[in-house]
Amino acid sequence: MQDSVYNLLKKEANLRDTKEELSEDRPDPLMIAKKYNDEYISLICALFAYGNAKLIVKFLKNLDFKLLDNDEIIEDNLYYRFQSNQDVKEFFKTMRLLKSSTSIEKKFYEGYMHNNDVMEGLASIISYIYDLNPYRSRGYEFLIGKIPTNKSNSPYKRWHMYLRWMVRSDSLDMGIWNSVSKQDLLVPLDTHTFKVGKKLGLIKRKSYDFKAVLELTDSFKMIDDKDPVKFDFALYRLGQEKKL
Repeated sequence: MQDSVYNLLKKEANLRDTKEELSEDRPDPLMIAKKYNDEYISLICALFAYGNAKLIVKFLKNLDFKLLDNDEIIEDNLYYRFQSNQDVKEFFKTMRLLKSSTSIEKKFYEGYMHNNDVMEGLASIISYIYDLNPYRSRGYEFLIGKIPTNKSNSPYKRWHMYLRWMVRSDSLDMGIWNSVSKQDLLVPLDTHTFKVGKKLGLIKRKSYDFKAVLELTDSFKMIDDKDPVKFDFALYRLGQEKKL
C-alpha cells in the first residue's frame, strides 16, 4: 500500500471520529441507533439502512420502538421501499420475539465462538431470527438477508455495519458487545466504499461481492490489523462527499 493512501486513511479516520460527524446536516442511521444505545433497536436501524441516508433517517424517526416491548399493532401506513406495511409489522413481531427470548450478542456468539468467524456468527443469528416467525415475503427476506453459507457471495453490508456499531467503541461506534473481537470484523462494503476503495488501490476486484469485502478488509489490516474496520466510516464519507 502506498504511504500516501496509508496517511490519508489514518488522517480521515481521526478526523471523522467525532460526534459532530453525525447530525441533521450529515444524516446517518447510526444517529438513531446511538440515541437508544440498544442492540435490538440498533439492529432495526441497520437492517433498514439501504437507500438515501436522509430517507433512512426519516423512516427510522417514524418508528415507535416501544413496540418491541408490547403487542400493539404498528400503523397501517408505515412501509419502506421494498418492505410493505405487512412486512414491517411482521418484522417488528419477529424482533419482539427475539428480544423476549435471547440476547443478539449471545446468539451471534454461539456461531462465532468456534473459529472467531463473524460469518458463522451471522449464520447463527439470522437462522434463529427466521425460526422465530414463519412469515415470508420478498421484502421481509430482503430486510433480514439470506442465511450465510460457504457459497454465499453477498457483501452483507448492513449486518457488518451493525457488527461494527456493536463491537467497536469510539465517538461513532457504540461498543455494546464485549464477547467479539474487533480484529475479526469485516468491512461493511457499500457502493461508496467499493468505488473509493478501487480508486485508492485497496480493491482490485471488479465485482461488488463478498470477495471484495475480504480484499478491502485485508487492505485495512495492513494499516491496523487489530482494528481494520476503523477506516470504514472515513472511506464511506470520502465517497459520499465525492472528495476523490
